[in-house]
Amino acid sequence: MPAKLSINLNAVAMLRNRRDLPWPDLENYARLALAAGGHGLTVHPRPDQRHTRNSDLPVIRALIDDEFPDAEFNIEGYPTPEFISLTLANQPEQVTLVPDDPDQATSDHGWDFEAHAQTLAPVIAELKQGGCRVALFCDPDADRESVRIAAEIGADRIELYTEPYAACLDNRAAALSQARILARTAGYAKEFGLMVNAGHDLTVANLPLVAEAIPYLAEVSIGHAMTAAALEFGIQGAVRRFLEALGRG
Repeated sequence: MPAKLSINLNAVAMLRNRRDLPWPDLENYARLALAAGGHGLTVHPRPDQRHTRNSDLPVIRALIDDEFPDAEFNIEGYPTPEFISLTLANQPEQVTLVPDDPDQATSDHGWDFEAHAQTLAPVIAELKQGGCRVALFCDPDADRESVRIAAEIGADRIELYTEPYAACLDNRAAALSQARILARTAGYAKEFGLMVNAGHDLTVANLPLVAEAIPYLAEVSIGHAMTAAALEFGIQGAVRRFLEALGRG
């Protein structure tokens, strides 16, 4: 079964936040994305709220519950007490924990699972007790022992950080090499019973190779490239293009 597509709303929210105006309408953008066949919505509510705001979360939760009950809500973030409370209040199907500094422009590395195991384990337990599936952001070249620790501390999935792969652009040889690295780490995850998500700078052009390298890929999260494609094709056209790239055309 091809991977599911979750549409990341951060770039659209950031565009809205440039002005004190209610557009782009984040809720309607999300509605159009799901109506076009998207399987879920992803947000990353940072402490400074420069992307999605805390007030956006109940709106997105209600949209899914009322109009798209088969879709999933994925909330990403660093596991501060404030983030955990915000997350549990909005009951996402999935929480993706990332090791971001609050000042980072975007996620740029995975967890050091060994160093942060004692921090992550109780957070994972609390989120799972609250009914959420938990994914951990993972370096593309994480070794087998690191992935084993991720499973041991209770994660349900890893999300592979795909920027090194995406940065290969038109260098096919380099892209193949990076895809093999992703596939190796995904193989460790499968060995330890973890499902595999992927995300960061994935595009219509580079998605097929990732999907081929990891045939059991569960989900991809697309934000920046989706928003850029929406400028050219409209959000519904953009979603359909990404679904086709995943083999869901």
